[in-house]
Order: sequence, then structure tokens, then C-alpha cells
Amino acid sequence: MSEQQNHLLTLSRRQRQIMDILYRCGECSAEEIREQLPNPPSNSAVRAMLATLKNKEYIKHREQNLRYVYSAAIAPETARETALDRLINTFFDGSSVKAVNALLGMQADKISDEELNQLSELIQEAKEKDNN
Repeated sequence: MSEQQNHLLTLSRRQRQIMDILYRCGECSAEEIREQLPNPPSNSAVRAMLATLKNKEYIKHREQNLRYVYSAAIAPETARETALDRLINTFFDGSSVKAVNALLGMQADKISDEELNQLSELIQEAKEKDNN
């Protein structure tokens, strides 16, 4: 796991919520972020969390019409991998097989033949990489 991914694991619940908002929306002001948080904290608390995230280089900002607009500084792919890694380690004892099995069990009636073929291709590619 990269250092950047490891740091993402240390974010607080609120900081992760802010990152989720920024990934979903692209750019937001502090007030727009606050409005989207569940049980929103005070404006000053949101600004403090934004300052912390900015100091840790998770987010960046630019000035627009006399206010700061924030966006994620970490690629969504990195955040996605980190979140998935955390999920697998927390709920599936670090086992990708257990996670995929649970997902397939939950989604069995929703997975199309095309998606199953894509999964088969990914498994075959992984086997080939492992053999090389």
C-alpha cells in the first residue's frame, strides 16, 4: 500500500465524508460541503476540517468570487482502492475471495451475462499475470 493510501486510512469519519462530497461534486465551497454533511457541524468546524485536509494535501482550493472552492487533490482511483482495501480488511478478514463471494451473492439476480463475462476475463487475466 502506498504512503498516500495509508494516510487515507487515517482520516476521521467527517474527513472521509468531506472527501466523498468532493469526489461526488468535483468542487464545493465550505458552505456547500457543510450543507451536504449529515448532522452538519458548525461553519468553523467545517473550515477547520478543510484546513486540516489541505495541510495534509488531500484537498486543494482556488479562489472564486471572493470565496474558496475546494476539490480533491488525491485521484479518485487512489481513494477507491483505499476504501475497498479498508472494506475488505474490516469485513472480510482481508480476503478478496470472501468479498467477491458476498458481492456475487447479494447481486446474483442483478448481474448480467455481459458483466459475468467481464468478470471471467478479469479472472483469466489475473491468472495469466500470476503465471508470468
